[in-house]
Amino acid sequence: MYKLLIFDWDGTLMDSSQKIVSSMQQAAQHLSLAVPSCGAVRNIIGLSLEQANKIMIPGISAADNRLLQRAYSEHYAKDDKTETPLYKNVVSSLRRLKAKGYVLAVATGKSRRGLDRVLDATGLGEVFSLSRGADEAKSKPDPLMLQQILSQAGIDVSDSLMIGDTSYDLEMAQQINMSSIAVSYGMHSVERLKIYKPLLVVDQFQCIEDWLD
Repeated sequence: MYKLLIFDWDGTLMDSSQKIVSSMQQAAQHLSLAVPSCGAVRNIIGLSLEQANKIMIPGISAADNRLLQRAYSEHYAKDDKTETPLYKNVVSSLRRLKAKGYVLAVATGKSRRGLDRVLDATGLGEVFSLSRGADEAKSKPDPLMLQQILSQAGIDVSDSLMIGDTSYDLEMAQQINMSSIAVSYGMHSVERLKIYKPLLVVDQFQCIEDWLD
């Protein structure tokens, strides 16, 4: 039924929430800014850093926003040693989906540099044919990154499927009438995800492949 499968990264493929939270809190503390709560950080995972900072710290100045973006990136890439494992069966399932002929893509709130780093570290760079980071389009839930992927792939929206763990992923897909699947093990609650009418909600990554089969 589908030709193109587009995956979010954090909270969908990789269990990175603890590292994102600790890196953001350390960055804010380092700059003597209001330190956001764990829940506040988890709520914005998936957005671009610029947009996320505006939500976490209302009224933050443009200058402090830029400083916080840089500090967070530094903490995440170099200082914070929290493990960020891929969820169970992600690698094997993605490789099988690619072997079955699906075109695989990533649409993420990460920057291009951050995305390239994790694609290299996990060995999944060869699995994905296309990808877009938050600094190459508008922040989710704006659908621009999906539209860019569709245009580059030459595949119609009706033949494409978005898979994500946040309302931002599903709202982004809904705005261009793209079907979606939600995963329940990520950042947002099932109740919040169901507002955007995904085809199904799965509690294990393997279930996506099972359903497609």
